[in-house]
Amino acid sequence: MAAPSSTNGGETHILKARTEDIPIIRGMVNAAYTKYIERIGKPPAPMNTDYDELMKTHDIFVLESNEDQRVVGSIIIAVDQESESIKINNLVVDPTSQGRGYGRILMNFAEEFARSQGFAALTLFTNVKMYENLALYPKMGFVETERRTEEGYERVYFRKNLS
Repeated sequence: MAAPSSTNGGETHILKARTEDIPIIRGMVNAAYTKYIERIGKPPAPMNTDYDELMKTHDIFVLESNEDQRVVGSIIIAVDQESESIKINNLVVDPTSQGRGYGRILMNFAEEFARSQGFAALTLFTNVKMYENLALYPKMGFVETERRTEEGYERVYFRKNLS
């Protein structure tokens, strides 16, 4: 699917990720998630993800600055038939660019993407030890749906109905 061409007053735009974006995404993920290693006791799952492989099964988008064409964020989404939703696999903003509303831009894009694909919900999960997210997602309209351990990670699942 094509991405909207501009966001937040033209400061950024969202594009479908290209193969050459993968190292940049990996770098952002590592920079953003390293702080959780000690808390979780191992690298968070996004730090171990094979993004080249994920490009084959998911839609990966990057948020790029119009000023310098620098990638400042990324979102990975896919259709989840089981939950009849668009699942957000990962949303990351470069730590040097956090606090500028880029995470909200990417989340709004996911909502637009879901609606354009005929889905009325977003789903996602986070690690139980990423407690900042446990407070953030309900403020964004997500409702906790379950908790379970998968692949050695304690995960908290959320759903946001868009209708």
